[in-house]
Amino acid sequence: MNKSLVLAAIVAAVALAACGKKEEAAPVVVTPPPVVVVTPPAADASAAAGSASDAAGSAAAAGAAATAATSAADAATQAASAAKDAVK
Repeated sequence: MNKSLVLAAIVAAVALAACGKKEEAAPVVVTPPPVVVVTPPAADASAAAGSASDAAGSAAAAGAAATAATSAADAATQAASAAKDAVK
């Protein structure tokens, strides 16, 4: 009786160990490569300034277009509201 109790305890311990949570591999951490910033030489500074002024002009035009689009959206909203009121 004593041997069968010990044997049953060992079998139960092995069964519980087999059902235990398995170890997962550690996640791989990927680090991005460093970013290299290259500064233009002084001779190219005037070309960069010209490009910057062109970009500023484009930004101003984009701002005007955004304002026109906002106005058009407001007008469409008002027209939709008026259409809803007309249906009622």
